[in-house]
Amino acid sequence: MRREMLCLTVLTLCLSACNKTDGGSGFGTSATSGASFADYDAGAVPGGPGAKKAYALGHAVVDSQLATMNLDVGSDGTELPIGSGTVAQGAALYATQCAQCHGKKGEGMVPAYPQLIGRDPKAEKFPFANDPKLPHTIGNYWPYATTLFDYIRRAMPHVAPGSLTDDQVYALSAYLLAENDVIADTATLDAASLRQVRMPYRDRFVPDDRKPGSRAK
Repeated sequence: MRREMLCLTVLTLCLSACNKTDGGSGFGTSATSGASFADYDAGAVPGGPGAKKAYALGHAVVDSQLATMNLDVGSDGTELPIGSGTVAQGAALYATQCAQCHGKKGEGMVPAYPQLIGRDPKAEKFPFANDPKLPHTIGNYWPYATTLFDYIRRAMPHVAPGSLTDDQVYALSAYLLAENDVIADTATLDAASLRQVRMPYRDRFVPDDRKPGSRAK
């Protein structure tokens, strides 16, 4: 009898608590029912700046700062900057800026840092669809030399992307292309000569002409 009374008391207290928090619906949701994302005021949350106020994050874009980031170089290389670099200069830069991640000879440390250099005979003629474990390197799996420059300039070195000068990027591009047997070891690259470099398997790649919202095939 006492046990039954105790259970009944607990149930009564629970129902009472629910009614206080949900206006009597019994399901604890009516306090937020009717609310929508459009009504949500992020500033009004506990610890926020206050209702209808914004967090002091970010700042207006300054054109000069934006220009320093708007550096894309496309496949035709029309955006390539003035400058130049040799294979020898690139070799010295690679040793100090890249080897710690990609290995002294560009062998990489997979999976964190991909192999950059090497033309495995098994991977020639682009058989990657049949054997995806074959090493993908700059020499056998990169469509345009101009976009190699673009990637290095924007994304490398890993610890300080965007810190290399244009001359240094030309030099590193020259070194990596020479080590992959794409250009001569004595080459000097600038905008004009880099545009003329044709990657070995360029024709194996197709332009991505998908429109926003379309699904990949």
